[in-house]
Amino acid sequence: MAQAQIGLVGLAVMGENLALNIERNGYTIAVWNRDPKKVNNLLQTRAKGKNFLGAKSAEEFAAAIERPRKIVMLVKAGDPVDWTIAQLKPYLDKGDILIDGGNSWYQDTERRAKELAAEGLYFIGSGVSGGEEGALWGPSLMPGGDKQAYESLRPIWEAIAAKVDDGPCVTYIGPGGSGHFVKMVHNGIEYGDMQLIAEAYDMMRRCLGLKADELGDIFAEWNKGVLSSFLIEITAEIFKYKDEETGQPLVDLIMDKAGQKGTGLWTSKVALDLGVAIPTIESALAARMLSGLKEQRVEAAKVLRGPAETKYDGDKSEFIAAVHDALYASKICSYAQGMALMKSASDYYGWSLDLGEISRIWKGGCIIRAQFLDKIKQAYRRRPDLPNLLVDEEFSEAVSATQSNWRRAVTTAQTLGVPCLAMASSLAYYDSYRSANLPQNLTQAQRDFFGAHTYERIDKPELGFVHTEWRKRAE
Repeated sequence: MAQAQIGLVGLAVMGENLALNIERNGYTIAVWNRDPKKVNNLLQTRAKGKNFLGAKSAEEFAAAIERPRKIVMLVKAGDPVDWTIAQLKPYLDKGDILIDGGNSWYQDTERRAKELAAEGLYFIGSGVSGGEEGALWGPSLMPGGDKQAYESLRPIWEAIAAKVDDGPCVTYIGPGGSGHFVKMVHNGIEYGDMQLIAEAYDMMRRCLGLKADELGDIFAEWNKGVLSSFLIEITAEIFKYKDEETGQPLVDLIMDKAGQKGTGLWTSKVALDLGVAIPTIESALAARMLSGLKEQRVEAAKVLRGPAETKYDGDKSEFIAAVHDALYASKICSYAQGMALMKSASDYYGWSLDLGEISRIWKGGCIIRAQFLDKIKQAYRRRPDLPNLLVDEEFSEAVSATQSNWRRAVTTAQTLGVPCLAMASSLAYYDSYRSANLPQNLTQAQRDFFGAHTYERIDKPELGFVHTEWRKRAE
């Protein structure tokens, strides 16, 4: 007889933690894994004495869940999701709900939803952010798909989500693959955030010669103000952590090669497809790629010369303040780009994304949770059709107030040969977006010259697109 109110497939750490979170919030949960040893191990250790039902097969698993079934899948994106669905389908009934909690490509989610709908099954693609700790104690959840199916899942999702001052960190995102799209953009913003913090660290380390302990104090202080966020908080902790064997700061012993799982690349690809500029996020991606060229960089360092002067000789506290402001202004640009990408996708796909509500559910649980997300929420409450975060009055004033220090930090770093791809890209994005006139009039003239691609005249807009025989005119 069915006893579980929900089921979960995939018992890696994220799956285990989310299952424990669900059970702790009052639900009996059935669990299944391709490797039965994972099920046995969970039941005998972390889930011992709790309201768990272990299953040895897909059939046994499906039989243990109340109808209509709600089944969460936390397996690797791609083929493993399709494989899991294929294993479960023979034992499902019309009206059952499958929830993909992994980082799936949003178009795969669209496809799966359509295929399963044709068989009377519901499919929800739900972003889950917060890492292992968030999964256990309260993540930010971004469910998209059939709204009626989500309503059936909503009590559980609201129970297990992180809680902030204005509610649980979950909301219905929209139809189809919108939930996974929003999670993908979240991850892209995360890439930008992490790179900007790394550049701030590098500026202070290389320009000022600051050590880990000093940097830890600075980031801890920054976490008390406008930069307050999960990533700033853990950065301060990282700098304070000492290696037990050597006594040195552990961060100084870590190889400078950053990995990636692909969601940043997806964000970049989608932005190109939709024609949305996200230079900060793309610079963060490029920085990770360059970091992977460790052997080449070591060799290049022997032959490629930078500036003769590599240390800042001005006021130390003033430069630290400049780096703080540069980080904050660049962070605003990074979020502005992510929000603009979601708005473009919402318009293109007809998702009607509520960017203010999305900002709200990112306030807790997720990796990019930050104090200023509440300001983003308020910006979209003031103007739901806001074309870009930078034109909101509060944010435009914030960037204006930090602009002088922002430019100072970037130019100082560049003068001293310290790379700052993301901060410089953020500044260029800001300067481009605020420019009523850009040099692409020349670009368009060149395109028309060699390819007859036409152009528009600012003095005669009624003509539409026109072409000039440039060589004949020159002659």
